[in-house]
Parts: sequence; C-alpha cells; structure tokens
Amino acid sequence: MSYNLSKKQIMELLPHREPMLLLDELIDIKKLHSATAIVNVTNESFFVQGHFPGQPVMPGVLIVEAFGQAAAALTAHGLDKSTYENKLVFLMSVEKAKFRNPVIPNCKLELKIEAIRSHGRVWKYKGEAFVKNVKMADAMWSATIVDRK
Repeated sequence: MSYNLSKKQIMELLPHREPMLLLDELIDIKKLHSATAIVNVTNESFFVQGHFPGQPVMPGVLIVEAFGQAAAALTAHGLDKSTYENKLVFLMSVEKAKFRNPVIPNCKLELKIEAIRSHGRVWKYKGEAFVKNVKMADAMWSATIVDRK
C-alpha cells in the first residue's frame, strides 16, 4: 500500500520551513522503503535570482538537500511518532552524487528515493532526480537521527 503526503503534512514531520523546505509533495510512499518527492521549481524559487541571473539553474547542493529532506520525511512518516518526536535527521555523508543535466525553472523535479539499509539511528539511501523522465541527478547518502537540543 502506498501513501501520499501534502506539503502541510511534510511540515508536520520535518523542521524545515520556507524558504528551505524544498518539497511540495511526497507521493507513492512505501513505508520505510521508498517514495517520490515532488519539487516544483519555479521562477519564484528563492535561488533563481542569483544562480544564475539570466540563465537560472537549481544548485546541485539543493538537489542533494531535497534528496535529504525526502529521505527524512519518508523515515519520519514510517516510524512510530514517539520514536521520532523531538528528533532531527542530519545528513552524514553524500556519495557518488552526479549532476547529469541542469534543472531549470518551470519544471516538476521528481526525486525517486529508496532506503537501502538502517543500522540503529544511521540510515543509507539512494535517489535519482528526473524532469519529464530525463535523469537530472543521482546520489547515495547517509543520515542519522539525533535528539533535539
């Protein structure tokens, strides 16, 4: 069975807020396994004005950030609320990140992510980013769940 989460529901799971909350939706969620995050990249996206004037491109580091947010939301959604309350998910490492095509405004960026394994509070993920079925980027990364201070 798969689930979908709206931006409002994602905000209940993640501490991120505008302008750093990059996800608009999380769809096709398979509990603690996989999901697809939707990022609507528009001319109003906060990074467009300065990266780069006249030829805007979504920064690769923000694609990686969106991967991380999607993984955190997938994990938080799958865990028991008491396990996740008062916790944060921190990125630990990024491996094999490849940026294949520029992501330009007025597109729907789809991030297909998968949890590969978990060991205690450490999780490993992989993801691929697409616009209209064209691969834009892919990466593997690790994150950890830590107590809020």
